[in-house]
Amino acid sequence: MRDPLAEPSDLIRSVSRALRVLEAVGRAPRGLTVKQIARRCELTVATTYHLVRTLAYEGYVIRREDGTYIVGLEVADRYRELVAAFRGPPSIGEALRRAAIETGYSHFVGRFVGGRVAITAAAEGPRSPYLEDLMPGYDEGAHATALGKALLATLTADQRFRYLKEWGMRQFTQHTLTSPEAFESDLAAGDRRGMQVEMNQYRQGVGCAAVMVTQDKDMERRVALACAMPVAELMTSARVVRTRLMTLAKGLAETIAADM
Repeated sequence: MRDPLAEPSDLIRSVSRALRVLEAVGRAPRGLTVKQIARRCELTVATTYHLVRTLAYEGYVIRREDGTYIVGLEVADRYRELVAAFRGPPSIGEALRRAAIETGYSHFVGRFVGGRVAITAAAEGPRSPYLEDLMPGYDEGAHATALGKALLATLTADQRFRYLKEWGMRQFTQHTLTSPEAFESDLAAGDRRGMQVEMNQYRQGVGCAAVMVTQDKDMERRVALACAMPVAELMTSARVVRTRLMTLAKGLAETIAADM
């Protein structure tokens, strides 16, 4: 959600409108006509037509035979570039893939991006439930994931309160923590445990554990590591999981330090 108070004085309206058009098309996998785009973006049909033609020329939208527009392949290219920039050194991705193969669990790395908790790298494991949303760039549900908890635990209580107030505490399952008070108690338990954990809070039947890789005064340089698995496996092997995560986190920290 855009903050109207943060609108720059030199905002270029045509660029802003083009991005709104692209967002509208991206939210409609079945495609939209120019008139539909215009209504959703609150623009005139003439303005929308010119914006859509420009986006189509640049490859960001595609016109289908029925006259509707869908997202173009240039968006996929920009996403791949985003993933590469987020991930950092190639060795981070390689380390996650090795861990996923050795343990069978999906592994994730995340950090603060623009003040929000985001997944920046991921490797799927065959023994972990498939979590289609948890991919690089995902920046929702920090309160319901172990990765998010690990990073939010590095903030002050006031900073966390403001974060949760701004981005909300969506209820993903009946076990999701939806009050700041319950969340604070959960983080405290994670600190005592030496590992943040969530069970059934993001997805029923799924458990996730996370530890910090790097701490830094600059919140955007803080990195967390997590893995996901069936809840039953996390309940019976939490100590083993923590040991493996700490070992992997140490290696990732060395990789990140060497790249700086």
